[in-house]
Amino acid sequence: MKVFSMFDGVGGFIIGLNDADPSYFQTLYSNQYEPSRKSQDAFEVGLYRFPDMEHIPDDVSTIEDKKFIEMKENGVDMIVGGFPCQDYSVARSKKHEMGIEGKKGVLFWEIIRATEHIKPKYLILENVDRLLKSPSKQRGRDFAIMLAAFNELGYSVEWRVINAADYGRAQRRRRVFFFVYRNDTGWAKHWDNEQANIASNNLLDDEVTLYENYIFRDGLFARQFPIANTAYKNRHSYGELSSDIVEISDTFVGQVWNTGIMRHGKYYSIDTEPTFEEEPITLSDILVPENEVPESLYVTGEKLKKFEYLRGPKKIERTSADGHQYTFSEGGMSPYDSLDLPGRTMLTSEGSVNRSTHLLNINNKYRLITPIEAERMQDFPDDWTKYKKTSNGEIVEVSYRMRMFFMGNALVTGIVKRIGEELKEIDSEY
Repeated sequence: MKVFSMFDGVGGFIIGLNDADPSYFQTLYSNQYEPSRKSQDAFEVGLYRFPDMEHIPDDVSTIEDKKFIEMKENGVDMIVGGFPCQDYSVARSKKHEMGIEGKKGVLFWEIIRATEHIKPKYLILENVDRLLKSPSKQRGRDFAIMLAAFNELGYSVEWRVINAADYGRAQRRRRVFFFVYRNDTGWAKHWDNEQANIASNNLLDDEVTLYENYIFRDGLFARQFPIANTAYKNRHSYGELSSDIVEISDTFVGQVWNTGIMRHGKYYSIDTEPTFEEEPITLSDILVPENEVPESLYVTGEKLKKFEYLRGPKKIERTSADGHQYTFSEGGMSPYDSLDLPGRTMLTSEGSVNRSTHLLNINNKYRLITPIEAERMQDFPDDWTKYKKTSNGEIVEVSYRMRMFFMGNALVTGIVKRIGEELKEIDSEY
């Protein structure tokens, strides 16, 4: 299966698919561009790590249609990507949330443009789980628009919010993954036949049983990421999407839960829970030896006091831009991270003195995590981001802060590996 990796970062999707089966998945093209940055560090890590593929260093919106047509002609049959999520992320306040209209949110339409021209059999996409509730004033609208856009192109969409730690990984990172498949694939036709059998046997008046079988037992995510076989608190929703995307934008009212399927414009969504059968990797499992920890990562004195303040409870009197006075309240958190638990979700601010930064206490010495430990939390190989290849061919080291930024922006490659393994089975069987 030949792959185009959009919004590639430092190659997380490629690593995961290679780990699944490097002979089955072959990435031919990648695109990585970080706006407002003179140095394209992530792109240069890709140049260093994957010298045999074509790397496109341009803003995806400037890639010409003929390039996507070339990809189709060269056999690309899958698109993968963790598309930019800043406009859906909890890192932005609700007041400034812009959803699918935001400067980076609109990059979703570049996925649709690429899909129109490449016409891949499959797409595997990833984003923050807040996407399912975006925007706050019309929850689920943005996701409904995305579903409708794929439906218009003749694709079905399966989705699941996956917390990596629930499935044996080293980080409590919740992300929504999408399995998008063209409606003329063997997999899609199999489900069309299942639906026809149900209808011909008058087993039920609607498609709920079919959808539930798919979600709980037979779908790609159900096979690799088991869940309890009943809806959490009986939360489920069923709906039909308008064929007019503008109408959806203006009028959508509905509920999108953490698991679901959309086929032929109809969607069924359920709030599900994992079965908790897999023990996570803990922070203690991924630590490097003490003699490999740079002295610069140890935290003492005023820097430690700063962490104590940031992680502690607080109430601060503030004044808004319009002069309104209010009290900002923030609950306390543990003064340092437990070594007996998987890591918390890494953010791009991981390399700074920040409330969300991991702080370890080992033998009464406080320190930050090393780049290798950050890579292990995301299932990347050790020192994956240590080097980059510049445009003039020079191999140079990447800074600590940038390596941590990469990992805060990355995804857990072990989850992609399992998706890839199951997709190979589906593609081979159907």
